Amino acid sequence: MQIGIVGLPNVGKTTFFKALTRTEAETANYPFTTTSYNTGVAELRDERLDKIAQIVHSKEVIPTTIKFLDVAGLVKGASKGEGLGNQFLGYLRGTDALVEVVRCFKDADVSHVEGRIQPQEDIEIVNLELALADLATVERRLQKVKRQAKSGDKESSRDLEILERLEGALNQGFPIRNLDLGAEKSLLLEMDLLTTKPLIYMANISESDIGVGNLYLDQVQKKADADRNLVIPICAKLEAELSELSTGESKLFLREMGIQERGLDKLIRACYKILGLITFYTIESQISQAWAVKKGTKVPQAAGAIHSDMEEGFIKAEVASYEDLVSAGSFIGAREKGHLLLEGKEYIVRDGDVLHFKFRH
Repeated sequence: MQIGIVGLPNVGKTTFFKALTRTEAETANYPFTTTSYNTGVAELRDERLDKIAQIVHSKEVIPTTIKFLDVAGLVKGASKGEGLGNQFLGYLRGTDALVEVVRCFKDADVSHVEGRIQPQEDIEIVNLELALADLATVERRLQKVKRQAKSGDKESSRDLEILERLEGALNQGFPIRNLDLGAEKSLLLEMDLLTTKPLIYMANISESDIGVGNLYLDQVQKKADADRNLVIPICAKLEAELSELSTGESKLFLREMGIQERGLDKLIRACYKILGLITFYTIESQISQAWAVKKGTKVPQAAGAIHSDMEEGFIKAEVASYEDLVSAGSFIGAREKGHLLLEGKEYIVRDGDVLHFKFRH
């Protein structure tokens, strides 16, 4: 799973990225100082995984991860090459979802590329540039399909109608994700349009606004409600400071501030939600590990998330729910209490399942 991070310059994107992935990246207080893209991996903190590892006395614990891609800040005209523009938009096409960082803090030492702080306008700039980049892609495809449709190709005639609808929406700056296209997903997948990807607004607030918000955050929430997108308020500066502490130190720091949970953990869970992901667990060779799959995945395909050979040779899977495993206190205890079930190829994996796969080697 890969998430792209977008936004205007100097909204805290790279600070947020560094805190999220604990990866070194270039930051500064002026636009256009980030001249390349950054990639890093963030772990999903998972209390269920920790509890499982504690019960079975695992020596190693491996959580699920998300890969994040941070690109240079977009400006007006980015889709046509303004700023650092087009050269980085292409990198976002391989992502599964986008996180749009929006500046919701005041800081005289950090300049704003537009000379003012107006979150809704910032969002509109970025979203329009993404739509214009998609429009260029659709128009190129449209020219090709029109030529094919003239020759009587039925599939091209069908695609022509869809593409013209996409072109009309993008010309008005509307994201494709908000259109009801039904079964026409295959064409969209081929083009990998940016505005088809699920989007989360990450409102970058100041430390003093944690838990209370501000007028800027209210503006982002209003825009998100209209766009049917999620909003996660995060103080990137605080998260960067927390990332330099040990797990115990960061928990103590948060407790002293009266904060229940790191904003980054909320964001990662939100990414799971918009992508329709669930988590299952395996316990093998004193290793407790979490795996992410799409909701509705059948157990052979879940095995394939670990290794393709396991999917091809799948026979059965022993399944215990997280709750039953914790209640029984061990895998053996779950079996003795009848909580360990043997499931075949049609079983649909549920969030929190603990699985032991049986397969032909």
